[in-house]
Amino acid sequence: MRGELQLDLLSRLWDEHKRATFPPHLRGQDIEGEDMVMLDADIAGCVSSSLSGPLDERRRSILLRCLAALEKVVPSISDEGGAVEYYERLREMATLATESGNAKAQ
Repeated sequence: MRGELQLDLLSRLWDEHKRATFPPHLRGQDIEGEDMVMLDADIAGCVSSSLSGPLDERRRSILLRCLAALEKVVPSISDEGGAVEYYERLREMATLATESGNAKAQ
């Protein structure tokens, strides 16, 4: 049951994220050595895949790398235009996608 609740939350967050506008001041920006557009794209691709079925090991590794990157960059993000909220949502989705993948594998 916990896995179903996680997937429901992930689906709602994904819908919200698809409607959100990428923070314009972060286009072309690297923070702490991380390309902010690529970080968004990598997480979005893996989250989208996780909603269709269990994550493969490559996508799980990408999400784990992205979660580590978010730990570095989020404290350094200017909150202009809701950027912190945008990346916090990405962090929550990445976490849920890795956890829901574990639930499916069990």
